[in-house]
Amino acid sequence: MHRYANPARFLKIARVATPIVTLLGLALTAAGLWIGLFASPPDYQQGESVRIMYVHVPAAWLGAGGYLSLAIASATALIWRHPLATIAARAIAPAGAAFTAICLVSGALWGKPTWGTYWVWDARLTSMLVLLFLYLGYLALSASEAEKGGEGRAAAILALVGVINLPIIKYSVEWWNTLHQGSSISVVNASSKIAPELLTPLLLSVAGFSFLFAAIVLMRMRAMLAQQRLDARSRRLAEALA
Repeated sequence: MHRYANPARFLKIARVATPIVTLLGLALTAAGLWIGLFASPPDYQQGESVRIMYVHVPAAWLGAGGYLSLAIASATALIWRHPLATIAARAIAPAGAAFTAICLVSGALWGKPTWGTYWVWDARLTSMLVLLFLYLGYLALSASEAEKGGEGRAAAILALVGVINLPIIKYSVEWWNTLHQGSSISVVNASSKIAPELLTPLLLSVAGFSFLFAAIVLMRMRAMLAQQRLDARSRRLAEALA
């Protein structure tokens, strides 16, 4: 892990990886959404509204998965003082918050024709809303610490505390009697309750969105490292002129 702690080494890899990951994300997302929105059949129960899942499911996956990545980066920063860990966490947070917001909005659009309302205080919905608040809290606290020249320890601790919400999101449909449907795909059993003609575009969308998420994080990390270099040069110039 510490082999890539050198920002120069990371930037060398990121410059090559960013366009590749971006193109893969755009291609897979375009394929998944085109098939899902125009070529796949409607669901026998949900009808045309099932097409919302090609955005909703990947967004939900990346909202929760992004927060887990945020917590791992924060733990790495706190325990091993990895030079890039805090930067990675700060790059992940806005992307995770955006996908969580997309998940909530698309879920509301799906809920109106399915439940007759845009929002209910369902356990799954409420825990996802809490996840968005955790992201926003991290962003606010991280920005405050960055302004004061801090290392982001308080924001990292908040990220770790918020991990307790992830199993609540995952198992809320099993622990409580909720309106939200249960899991349709089991990674453990490698099984799915979704028809193949609906599953294929969904998996393409999940893969595409995941690559785009990675591309956003890489681009933000590169921009933040460039800003750090610019700030360091400005300080050295100011000291030389003083």
